[in-house]
Amino acid sequence: MRESALGEEKDLSFYEEELLVKTLTDEEELRQAYRLRHRVFAERLKWVSERPDRLEEDMYDAWSTSIGVFSPETRLLGMVRMTHAPVPFMIESEFSACLVGNHRVRKTPDTAEITRLAVDPSITERRLSGRLLKTIFKGMYQWCLMHGVRYTYMVVEHKLLRVVQRIGWPCRPIGEPVAIPPAEVLSIGGVLDLDEFRAQASILRPAMLEWLTKTDRVPSVPAQSMAEAPAVPVVA
Repeated sequence: MRESALGEEKDLSFYEEELLVKTLTDEEELRQAYRLRHRVFAERLKWVSERPDRLEEDMYDAWSTSIGVFSPETRLLGMVRMTHAPVPFMIESEFSACLVGNHRVRKTPDTAEITRLAVDPSITERRLSGRLLKTIFKGMYQWCLMHGVRYTYMVVEHKLLRVVQRIGWPCRPIGEPVAIPPAEVLSIGGVLDLDEFRAQASILRPAMLEWLTKTDRVPSVPAQSMAEAPAVPVVA
């Protein structure tokens, strides 16, 4: 376990068939994640400026947890970052334009923010990219179960919000699509109530809820670093 703003941070590690889903814990794993983030958020989406070192990292990494999905060949295929309240969220500052009206961001221990969700952009097979996105969501869901999180905020590419809703996640928009400089794409804020999700899924998608809840956990991280190989839609 590691220390977080709320005390001990529980590390996640389980297999989804041949894919390993785990908390990124060492320097090499995080470096590979920063490289993937740069390819997606700086080079492709232009949400942040490009950097000479081709590594995209920010101050939120200091108090957040990143989760990665790895192939059997230890290739990072996708990732997401979880930020557990009450520390600062991106939606309160960089993405405050996505908030409208009187909505107040929850900052209680049952709340987290989802950011930097990305699938390797070199993966063009839709079936594989869709499977990876679902696996990342399973990692997010398991992390929320481990940390008592009910509400999750996210800022996503507008098109991805519809994808998230289609795969069974009742993510409610909390604003209108906006183009946040320097990006050209439209982004939108959303909030997901996991209690609402479980109530709906237990009736409409019981098989999916069972799949999300059950994992083939591994007792410890493999000795070999999962970030030795080069990294191969999206949340801010």
